[in-house]
Amino acid sequence: MANKQSFTPEEWTKILQSPMLAAMAVSAAEPSGLWGMLKEAVASSSALAAAKLDAGTNELIKAVVSDYETSEGRAAVQDALRQRFDGAKPAEVVRRSVEALGDVAAILNAKAPGDAAAFKAWLRALSHKVAEAASEGGFLGFGGVQVTDAEKATLADIAKALGTSA
Repeated sequence: MANKQSFTPEEWTKILQSPMLAAMAVSAAEPSGLWGMLKEAVASSSALAAAKLDAGTNELIKAVVSDYETSEGRAAVQDALRQRFDGAKPAEVVRRSVEALGDVAAILNAKAPGDAAAFKAWLRALSHKVAEAASEGGFLGFGGVQVTDAEKATLADIAKALGTSA
């Protein structure tokens, strides 16, 4: 079983930011205003909380969630994301996030092959929860589309980058 010590500090930072990258890619694919963004953020946070509470959660996922509970872990993620996305427009956020998820998949495949499939499936599920969290294109919460074409395309790009089925 892989854990934080299985990776270099740089690799761990990439793995640590991967849940946020998966969520940000979907959110940036189809920006949905303040309420939509809040719903998507809550969906992402809920996925982290659910992983912590699930006894069957992969140990590597638990290690990531555990680091999010520390101020050092949160600061590392915030600093890395700030560097990665400084001045980026939404389309660039999507592209950079998907590329970084591809890097994470390569790291997992090389250093944690036994945990890679479960971790990548978790990232993919998290991105789907974010996509389904807020309807797009409605008025005052009515109507609209649950998952837009742009979000579907981004979900497919995430699956491809992670090497999971779409």
